Amino acid sequence: MALTFEVVPVLDRAVRDGIVALWVDVSNAGGAVGFVPPVSEEDVRPELLKHQAALAEGRARLVVGRDEEGRVAATAFLTGNTHRLMRHWLWAYTVMVHPRHQGKGYGRDLMAAVADAARATEGIEAIRLTCRGGTGADRFYAACGYKEVGRVPGAIRVAEGDDRDDVYMLLPLG
Repeated sequence: MALTFEVVPVLDRAVRDGIVALWVDVSNAGGAVGFVPPVSEEDVRPELLKHQAALAEGRARLVVGRDEEGRVAATAFLTGNTHRLMRHWLWAYTVMVHPRHQGKGYGRDLMAAVADAARATEGIEAIRLTCRGGTGADRFYAACGYKEVGRVPGAIRVAEGDDRDDVYMLLPLG
């Protein structure tokens, strides 16, 4: 069964708890979403609070995918660029699909929902995101129509002696 996607402007407790659980599970499965395993809810919750503040201030929007049981199974945050010369594109970040749902096409469905949410935003012409090199995420985003537009070698230090590229990708919406 496919996920059901919605743009959620405010995080209620169920959504917050669902995102925290998702973030922990994705991180501990090796997902490149800002942490290195092992990760606990106590590690993730402060980061979610930063995202929640951006949502509350209207600086960000959240795309949530729910499974057939209504659980948060996928997320992506969208935030506008504050620079006056770059307000025609959005950032997508903290893009996650629960490990139990990976390999079912839900990641592509999530990225299509993200593009739809961006297109529904007046004046937005593109989506930018970054991903950690060496994970295959760049190939996934390329399969979703994103183009690599930059790479900073060794910008992400996963562990001592394990530096990864920070890969910049762009999806024109026109």
